[in-house]
Amino acid sequence: MSATAGERRPYGTRRYVPIADHGLIGDLRTVALVGTDGTIDWYCCPSFDSPSVFAAILDAERGGCFELAAAVPARTKQFYFPDTNVLITRFFTEEGVGEVQDFMPVPGAADREGRHRLIRRVLCVRGSMPFRTRVAPRFEYGTRPHTLHLAGGTAVFDAGTVALALTATVPLAGEGQDVRAGFKLAEGEAAVFALDQVGGDVPPRGCAGAEAEERFTATVRYWRRWLASSRYRGRWREMVHRSALTLKLLTYEPTGAIVAAPTTSLPEEIGGERNWDYRHVWVRDAAFCVYALLRLGFTEEAKAFMGFVSRHISPGDGSGSGPLQIMYGIDGRRDLAEQELSHLEGHLGSAPVRVGNAAADQLQLDIYGALIDSVYLYDKWAEPISSEQWENVCALVDWVCAHWDQPDEGIWETRGGRRNFLYSRLMCWVAIERAVRMANRRGLPADLGRWLTSRDAIYRRIMSRCWSPERRAFVQQEEGDVLDAAVLMMPLSKFIAPTDPKWLSTLDSLTGELVSDSLVHRYDPRASPDGLRGDEGTFSICSFWYVESLTRAGRLDEATLAFEKMLTYANHLGLYAEEIGRTGEQQGNFPQAFTHLALISAAFNLDRALG
Repeated sequence: MSATAGERRPYGTRRYVPIADHGLIGDLRTVALVGTDGTIDWYCCPSFDSPSVFAAILDAERGGCFELAAAVPARTKQFYFPDTNVLITRFFTEEGVGEVQDFMPVPGAADREGRHRLIRRVLCVRGSMPFRTRVAPRFEYGTRPHTLHLAGGTAVFDAGTVALALTATVPLAGEGQDVRAGFKLAEGEAAVFALDQVGGDVPPRGCAGAEAEERFTATVRYWRRWLASSRYRGRWREMVHRSALTLKLLTYEPTGAIVAAPTTSLPEEIGGERNWDYRHVWVRDAAFCVYALLRLGFTEEAKAFMGFVSRHISPGDGSGSGPLQIMYGIDGRRDLAEQELSHLEGHLGSAPVRVGNAAADQLQLDIYGALIDSVYLYDKWAEPISSEQWENVCALVDWVCAHWDQPDEGIWETRGGRRNFLYSRLMCWVAIERAVRMANRRGLPADLGRWLTSRDAIYRRIMSRCWSPERRAFVQQEEGDVLDAAVLMMPLSKFIAPTDPKWLSTLDSLTGELVSDSLVHRYDPRASPDGLRGDEGTFSICSFWYVESLTRAGRLDEATLAFEKMLTYANHLGLYAEEIGRTGEQQGNFPQAFTHLALISAAFNLDRALG
């Protein structure tokens, strides 16, 4: 992916960097967003869902940040070290060229002390260049004060509940609760900054230039070795592999969890209220991730998520909304109470900022299909599931057979009341149909008579109540007339033939009403109120579903053009947020797993169809 230029910003006047103007680094525990100007705008420690340390992307004044840039006006470009998640931000000035290498070493057996580091290595590659840095942590989303202990090249920021140590190979100076440094490098010279969580058995420890070089090499080796397992050799290898690397960054290795996105409250509309915390494990999103990773040959990640499912997602521990929650914490916890952080202004003033997610208490029947489909694919492509896992599948399918005809909040998590959504019915059909396939293929015990009766009843319900003769299309909900991009999953899930006349008519209706230059809206919130104010952008996952639907319908020229257009909406690194705004800007949490897994699926199927 080609690099892009960042805009010039005089020191001290920085406000908000656009969502898309960021790269992502991580260590399979947490991540950091690094702006094209060299500033870390988002970092939670020690895990994805921990309170933020740097959150300038949500409040430029109170959120905290880690600035590191040329001390003179500079043009910037940003790219990933090839085939890795090591991010490089370059600075071009009249006197020279410098770069910042940002990475987080992935913990391994050699890290006996449990040290987790964020390393920023600064190099001057041509001429000479002055640099400056300001490290201004703001703990607990900017609510918890901290003390600063500074000695030589080490600064310890201690907030009581968590402490971070910044070590540097250049002198540091205190400024209130913050730390600053200014230094000049000649060609070939380097400086290193390392940020560690410290306390207990992990004391502050410097990171010399030689160690930074060794960690850089080891981190590059880790990511390249991991990516080498990919079986994809198609036309869009660079974009597919960047998406795979991004999905890997969104995995929480200690439990096998996969988060929907590593951020919270990045707005779906600037100034709007559609701001949500995505740092949790959505059963739907994570299950679809398993499909995408299995497609590419990454079976270990699928196995790890199946372990998470077995340990934390049990049919017997549900609530009144069903045997499963729609989402869990990365450690499997169920309590994800939502609260608003009124002291933060939100990205570009888009309040409220939320942590936790009240949608955890919703009924979303489609998650059963997503989960059981991932189990089916794992059983087929990776390794046979265990007898205990099969018993859990049977319990879930039996529950679906008894409850599939309930109204629910649906895939889009509407807050305007439960309805009889087509997509929820569709995925209940998938849950039963995939379980039937497993039972037949492996000769596993199952109440096939009941399952088949329920499966066929769902099929007939969709065909009779979700088809609108007036619209000549399948619609959002029973007896309705509103179009919804979620129905694009009908041929993708093999519910209906991709060339069925009713489906082709639906595809044409969706194209005419919800599609604009390859970009696809979920639905029209004015025609189908969802309980929230404001508008939203187009949903990128729906755009890639659209590409795959065109592909399966045999409309390959249209599919290829729509796919290539979608690639132009990626940011300079090949990353996507949840939505695309009116003028092509990225909106919503960033980067989003749902979008990247759909890109992988669309690319895989389109490439295979093109031959």
